[in-house]
Amino acid sequence: MLALKLLLVPAFLAVISFAGKRWGPNVAGWLAGFPSLTGPILLFLAIEQGPEFTARAAVSSLAAVFAAVAFGVAYAWACRRLHWFWSWVCAVLAWAAAGLLIGLIPNSALAALAVALLTLFIAPRVFPRARVQWGSNALPATELLLRMVAGAAMVLLVTAAAEALGSAWTGLFAAFPVMSTVLAVFSHRANGPGFAIALLRSMAGGFYSFIAYCLSVAVLLEDWGFAVTFIIAVTAAVVVQGTAKAIMMRSA
Repeated sequence: MLALKLLLVPAFLAVISFAGKRWGPNVAGWLAGFPSLTGPILLFLAIEQGPEFTARAAVSSLAAVFAAVAFGVAYAWACRRLHWFWSWVCAVLAWAAAGLLIGLIPNSALAALAVALLTLFIAPRVFPRARVQWGSNALPATELLLRMVAGAAMVLLVTAAAEALGSAWTGLFAAFPVMSTVLAVFSHRANGPGFAIALLRSMAGGFYSFIAYCLSVAVLLEDWGFAVTFIIAVTAAVVVQGTAKAIMMRSA
């Protein structure tokens, strides 16, 4: 499982980085909302820990959309004035506070879905707006490598923490904003705060596919088995991601 995560996340970071360089932060953010880290974690939890544990973890991951958006909003506001490191500290503190609040809601798929959808409804209204500029020059190889190494390191840290916790906290840590951290920090450094803000704002719109994936796992896994459940979950995430993109382009 670890080998797959270490390969998958850096590879996806590379794709998103190239997409951001070519098409800008809106496309990069939309791609980053896909459950590229949480998806594999839930799959292997189902194999190793069983369906009941994984279904509960998926409920927590679903509710963790609130924490992920809190991370993005905090970074977006902080980076307008602060260095990337302090912006990231503010974002992690916001994520932790949101995670504690998530623990107060009922541990049910319906409650988690309500929290996630309400979060995405409110999100566009609380992100700051910023002017975005980016160049068409090639992404330096060292910059890309650093992003991929940082992503792999984040996966190691999150996995180490998650494996020591129960299903609820495992689900929360499985949804830790690894993509948001790496992409926001490096975008902030390379392209300025406007690019990072636009990317994080678009990422919130991409979380609808994340919701579709986690909800499928939470609702279906115990009755349908892991093979059928994860086929449906991936299909639902892809369909929702494509639909969200079509809506985003129509409203642009």
